[in-house]
Amino acid sequence: MFPSSYSLAEIQRRIDEVQRFLSVTLSIANAHTVEFYTHDAWNRFVAVPPQEVLSNVGPRGDQRREPEHSAHDSEQSRTTFGFCSDTNRLVDTRELLQAAKAHALPGLGVCMSRDELLQALRGNSSEAGAPGADIDAELVTDEFMNSKKSHEVKSMSEVVACLAQRCEVKQVVDLGSGKGYLSSFLSLQYGLRVYGIDSSSTNTHGAQERNRKLKKFSRAYQKHNKDERAQGEAALSPRVESVDVKPGRDEDDDVVYVDGVGMESQEEVLVALSEVNPAAEMHSESNPETEELFLSALSVDALQPTPTRVPPSQLSAEERERRKRENLERKAQGRTGGGSGVMFSPLTSYVTAETELRELIDELEEAVMVGLHTCGDLAPSTLRMFVAKPELTAVCSVGCCYHLLSEEFDPAGQECSLAACGFPLSRYLRDRSWFCGRNARMSACLALERVSHGQGIQMESLFYRAVLHVILRDHYGSFKSEKRVGNVYSKASSFVDYVRRALRRLELEELKLSDGDIQDYHDAYRPRMGEMHAFNLVGPP
Repeated sequence: MFPSSYSLAEIQRRIDEVQRFLSVTLSIANAHTVEFYTHDAWNRFVAVPPQEVLSNVGPRGDQRREPEHSAHDSEQSRTTFGFCSDTNRLVDTRELLQAAKAHALPGLGVCMSRDELLQALRGNSSEAGAPGADIDAELVTDEFMNSKKSHEVKSMSEVVACLAQRCEVKQVVDLGSGKGYLSSFLSLQYGLRVYGIDSSSTNTHGAQERNRKLKKFSRAYQKHNKDERAQGEAALSPRVESVDVKPGRDEDDDVVYVDGVGMESQEEVLVALSEVNPAAEMHSESNPETEELFLSALSVDALQPTPTRVPPSQLSAEERERRKRENLERKAQGRTGGGSGVMFSPLTSYVTAETELRELIDELEEAVMVGLHTCGDLAPSTLRMFVAKPELTAVCSVGCCYHLLSEEFDPAGQECSLAACGFPLSRYLRDRSWFCGRNARMSACLALERVSHGQGIQMESLFYRAVLHVILRDHYGSFKSEKRVGNVYSKASSFVDYVRRALRRLELEELKLSDGDIQDYHDAYRPRMGEMHAFNLVGPP
């Protein structure tokens, strides 16, 4: 049964179940590891040995033993999700783990899997060339992205392409498009007209540079593929042609060399760049080696042919005017959909739910809105924009950085100073003034599968920071500073070096402690590092 068959009342009942679970577990989820030792977090929240947690939740959790908390049997008389109802301490790790799985999205049964979604979107069209059927045949993303990004882009782009086909649209608006990986892939692989919007002009310029280089390589690459096809048809052995780019006579022009034959290529950018800081043009993030791999993976049909360029100084006034007119006509043809070129247009703009997309994109028609790793409040802004804009026919958003979400009902009143906060979105939760907390939202960024296998968390870094907090309490009379310790761990050669770097960063007197004093703190708390490891397994329920 698909989620669309659930009534609103049923959805609200499932939300109530999650609320009840979080009302019990949020206290441990909001405990901060920086204060782990100063607040004695383990004994405050947990009544079982660390080894029991590690054996039940860790990588060997499938070989679970019976609980070893005989010393705390008196606390087990009444439990809720593994927590004692009287002391609010965790007494049954296995019960907590089962409850957490039951209240996760797959366990609630209100969401469909990606495969189910694709099947529902395609309907009976899967046999008739549905999008993504031959995705690996033309464009191999592993050749110009790392494996994680490649997986994300391929997986999401197939869903977006099916949404566009189902909604009968050819345009996509990519919010938070970054370096344009998803946008480029949607354009090149699926023939969609993509507008990528990012608040960073540096990111936008990086995406612009990728398109510019595609244009400059296109003619040489097309010739290379045409020759290979001709040789294959003639049953001749394939010949690899070398492709090289060298500076031309003008600094704006490069010369493409194919097997030693030079061809000047026209630098005609495919983008409609808006509100870009010109200084960003000096800081392109493109990698030449990555670009060559990217080009080697492209389908010939994804590139527009570039005519041979004659230096402007050699053109007559009539010829310059004729070319200008033809260029304007080509652009007008592209706006009306008559052009055959596949287009990706990066734009620089800060967007909110109130942003008028048609003011940013003149050619905008009905479109699918997408966002891969929409950070913090950008994710709820994407959903609000979809509800408010009739030109958006569908939305596909994958949020991230939940700790950066603003919360409307923060008890301290510190997080949300905006007209529309990131959380909660639904009227149902707003009527209940629901609040999660920053540390709990940060825990939600962690994948339990990775954490249980010792991945995703630098445990020693957290341990160093927690012990540093003890030192600050004991010798500096303060726990907080306007300055942040920052990423000192990656630069430190030892715990002593870490503490001294941190004290300098906090502008505190480092000579107050000898190296021996600092090392004594490390040695005293090192045996309790297992508590921190176990706590991080049950902390994000």
